[in-house]
Amino acid sequence: MSEHPYPIRDTAAVVVAAGAGLRAGQPLPKQFALWRGKPLVRHSVERLARRGIAPIVVCIPEGAEDIAAKALAGLEVRFVTGGATRQASVRAGLEALAAHAAARVLIHDAARPLIPDTLLDRLNAALEVDKAAIPVLPVVDSLTHAEGGYMGAPASREALRRAQTPQAFDFAAILAAHRAWAGAPDAGDDAQVAQAAGIPVALVEGDEALHKLTFAEDFAALPAMRVGTGYDVHRLAQGEELWLCGVQVEHSHGLAGHSDADVAIHALVDALLGSISAGDIGQHFPPSDPQWQGAPSARFLAHAVQLVAEAGYAVGNVDVTIICEAPKIGPHRAEMQARLADIMGVASSQVSVKATTTEGLDSTGRREGIAAQAVASVIRK
Repeated sequence: MSEHPYPIRDTAAVVVAAGAGLRAGQPLPKQFALWRGKPLVRHSVERLARRGIAPIVVCIPEGAEDIAAKALAGLEVRFVTGGATRQASVRAGLEALAAHAAARVLIHDAARPLIPDTLLDRLNAALEVDKAAIPVLPVVDSLTHAEGGYMGAPASREALRRAQTPQAFDFAAILAAHRAWAGAPDAGDDAQVAQAAGIPVALVEGDEALHKLTFAEDFAALPAMRVGTGYDVHRLAQGEELWLCGVQVEHSHGLAGHSDADVAIHALVDALLGSISAGDIGQHFPPSDPQWQGAPSARFLAHAVQLVAEAGYAVGNVDVTIICEAPKIGPHRAEMQARLADIMGVASSQVSVKATTTEGLDSTGRREGIAAQAVASVIRK
């Protein structure tokens, strides 16, 4: 598991994995059941660890030490036995972190395996201003009150939000809030505990990828193979370097863009993301974010391959077509193929790089830019 280039500092985590998970219809608690080739709890713990979040405390059922250790083998985690309720489990996890010096803590449900990096960045930024922040999504369905099996008064959805995890807090503040809790036996989530203690809770944009796995159909087998496509184009400009497929090519002009503008890799990244329904390159690496100024596109490709693996797939084969009048791609094809294979960790035989022209037509034919298209297949691991 590669480390993310932009770690989140001074932040610990509590991952709640102490429930029975009976509705999932699995032969063991759902947090330890296989999902996309790994125990469910491992997905979120790996994503947190990859961002440098530590220590990570995992709350587990009583007597589950062996199965939890096997599920999280090789990861730096601490186990604590959870309580009779979710809130009791979180309290136990927070108390286990009390002697640690982390200023912040993320509290997350193991049943939400996919944690987008962009969401972690939003939560981290929110804690620069507030002591509590949670991801939320709008309610899209119509709502109504139920009265004895019949439709009652309508409910307005405009002011309602769906709360997700991980939820982010100033560590000292949320620990004190849990210790002071005097409400019902169990709060719905930790944001309610914070709010009861008088802590304002900021809302940040959530993500549909944080879907909570609950029922047996959530653990249905993945399709054996999936396919995605990608396309990109960049303008040629003087004074720029020309990078194609991770290889610098000598040419009178280079490609202009926010990163190194490697149009071929950008198309390939979109193809891989498309194969697992993970959005597009702009969602993961926004051009408006200055941290990606001049960044090597190889980093984007490695990230896409990591997401493919976390989705339970491996790269099957990729096919990239570069569309330009110049430079000639043939002399560089073998090097490009080898470079892409190296970034993705696959054999060169799984990578195809081709080139074509538009016979002098459109912007690429007029040598105003270079375009690329890509197709990627991924196979179930």
